[in-house]
This record gives sequence, structure tokens and C-alpha cells, in this order.
Amino acid sequence: MERAAVFDVDGTLVDTNHLHVTTWWEAFRQAGHHVPMHAIHRAVGLGSDDLIAHLLGDDRDPDQDETLSQAHKALYGTYFDRLPPLRDAGRLLRRLADDGWTVVLATSASGAELGALRRAIDADDAIKATASADDVEQGKPAPEPVEHALELAGVPPERAVFVGDTVWDMRAGTRAGVTTVGVLCGGIPRADLEEAGAGSVYRDPAHLLERLSDTPLAPGA
Repeated sequence: MERAAVFDVDGTLVDTNHLHVTTWWEAFRQAGHHVPMHAIHRAVGLGSDDLIAHLLGDDRDPDQDETLSQAHKALYGTYFDRLPPLRDAGRLLRRLADDGWTVVLATSASGAELGALRRAIDADDAIKATASADDVEQGKPAPEPVEHALELAGVPPERAVFVGDTVWDMRAGTRAGVTTVGVLCGGIPRADLEEAGAGSVYRDPAHLLERLSDTPLAPGA
């Protein structure tokens, strides 16, 4: 039976979390909101609408949400030609594909942003499909992005592993019933990932690749 290796992208395969923090901080600042960077960092991984609601609360002016989102998108877009992949991200995906895993991305990114991320990873030959923000009604921590990735892969939850770097990823994977693996390269502490449902935690894609035979992504797992 097929097995699915589902990956978050930002902070998991591409080193972009702190770029998101900086560009969201600037978008908020331009709109007159002073949001601490540490708070933004903890919210990275949520879709734009959910991130804004999480950080500004229910008493904000929701008519401003789209302006904030577009400002962040424009600021972040200036980095599209130089997004840095995390070490061995592409090699890990290719190794998993060679081992018989169906590799699927599950990300809140879409459109040009998703294209830039895939170019950074440079492993399109190993990626079977992508579940993007355009494909679901609710983003992480709802299980829908992971569930849609499983539909694309054609596998049940018990035959899938989801790798991510945020508590939102771990909660989404847990709610979808898949095995969850956390990585520390997004900057979230190990204890927080484990509390949110991570069954195991590794430093980054390179560490996962190095220890592959001891992970839920081992050949023949």
C-alpha cells in the first residue's frame, strides 16, 4: 500500500519563518499596529486571515485585514528570488520518493509564493502534489490541509507521516490522525512541539535524512 510523506514548507523545508516575522511586523507597523516580533513568530504557520485575527483580536477593524495581508504579501515578495532552502531539504524529498513514499506538500502558501518556495526546494521531481491555501476552507491548525494532502496521495491517515515546524502543524496532523514529526528549524521549542502532538522531533531536514532509518519515515516503515 502507498505511504504518504506530507511536509509543511515554510520553516520546515525553506528557511523563511523569520522573513515572515519581519514582513508581517512591517505590514502591521505601516497600518499603525505595534505587534511584538516574538508574538508574530509564534503565529507564523497560520494562514493570513487567522494570523491577523490571532494577533489583533476580535476588536480589530476586519475591513483592514485584506490591506494588511496584501502589504505582507508585497513585502515578502521582494525575497522570492532568494528564498533559502534548509540544508538537504531537496535531498530528503528525493530520498523518500526513491524509497517509495508519495511526497505531498501541505502549505498555507499559494500562487507566486508557492512557486518561489518550490523553486527554492528544487525537488519538483520528487513532489507528487501540493495542498495549498487555495484548496481548503480552513487552514492549520484545522486538519483540512493534511486531510486534503492525504486525498491527493490516496492514502489513509495510518499510512501517512506529517512533518512540520509549528504547533499549528502538530495540531493539524494530530487532528487528521497521522503520525506527526516536528523539526526545530522554524524556531519553535521542542517542548512546545511535543505538547502540540509531535511524536518525535529532529533538528532540520538534514538531521531527518541522517537519522532516516530511526524515524517514522524509515524505508519500509
